[in-house]
Amino acid sequence: MSIDPLADGTPPEYVEPIRREARAFVEEHVEPVAAERYASGEYPWGVLEAGREAGLVAADVAEEYGGRGLDLPERLALMEELFRGDAGIALTLQLASFAAEAVEAFGTAEQKERLLRPVAEGDQLSGLGASEPQSGSDLAGMTALAERDGDGYALDGEKYWVSNGVEADWVLLYCRTDDGPDRHRNHTLFAVPTETPGYEAEHIPEKMGLRASKQGHVVLDDCWVPEENRIGEEGQGFEVLARFFNPNRVVVAGHALGPAAAAIEEAWSFVHDREAFGRGVDEFQSVRHDLADMLAEFSAARTLAYEAAERVERDPTDGKWASMAKLHASETAVDISERAMQLHGGRSILADRRVSRVYRDVHVTRVYEGVNEVQRNLIYKQAAREADGE
Repeated sequence: MSIDPLADGTPPEYVEPIRREARAFVEEHVEPVAAERYASGEYPWGVLEAGREAGLVAADVAEEYGGRGLDLPERLALMEELFRGDAGIALTLQLASFAAEAVEAFGTAEQKERLLRPVAEGDQLSGLGASEPQSGSDLAGMTALAERDGDGYALDGEKYWVSNGVEADWVLLYCRTDDGPDRHRNHTLFAVPTETPGYEAEHIPEKMGLRASKQGHVVLDDCWVPEENRIGEEGQGFEVLARFFNPNRVVVAGHALGPAAAAIEEAWSFVHDREAFGRGVDEFQSVRHDLADMLAEFSAARTLAYEAAERVERDPTDGKWASMAKLHASETAVDISERAMQLHGGRSILADRRVSRVYRDVHVTRVYEGVNEVQRNLIYKQAAREADGE
């Protein structure tokens, strides 16, 4: 007996074509290699190329620059399906164009042609780095410097968790350009070609989850970039990322819901295929209650995520809904994965089990795009402003 938690009617009907495309792609290209890629931790170049050919990479980029112009609910549906197949491979497909959204929103026409189009057309990989070895959530506290040097900037410092820091053709880096009293006006974003002298990157140590996705530790040593590679105005970096993070926090809800759906699938199939004490495991009331709770929690988190997707699509500054979607989906996914592990009993810890991969993959959704403690602060602050009539 099987179940498909992503088959219900929660999403708007118009997203179904992209969902079906993604499901077919996952079945053909992701599921056959997911376990091997997880075990090896190798970058899935072949799946990435297949994703480009299928039009599922950089699909959120506007059509005029070579993408498909998917809106936020469509992106959420796409991520649910890709991450249901394998979170590490799915993250690789998304991160191929991770910096594109910021360039599209704040870049000049020349920058969009030079940086955005090659990514959308599958000729280049992009990446993004804001965090540093000693800081992640405090964007206003980052210390890597970008100092004026002639008609450009010299970059010095370190960046950590840089998406595609080794593999990318160019990465968007967030660096300090001022020390003024307004902490939120002291940073700027720069598009840095990875072949630039002074840019050195290595993979961070192997992770327990998302193993087919690669992040880098970047060291900048007098890494010079021309002024034409600055994205937005000087001091606008925090504003750019703040707008960038809201839609992507909704997308992270899809990062969590996809694996949660996989955990429910695995638990459902497992208990309906086993016997204990002379009867089917699925006949025990406690098991049925666990499965019922998992389905209810999943549906609630998913409904919130699609509501947030529609609201943030209309207003990218709506951080409360973005944070609620990310918070609830990630916490729910962790809870569902833990319940699924418990229902699997001792077999849950076998490394080749899909449910154990899901369990390890899903935990980081509570951390990236802002830890959930920060999300709770953001939700409260915006709710308080709304209560005060601001």
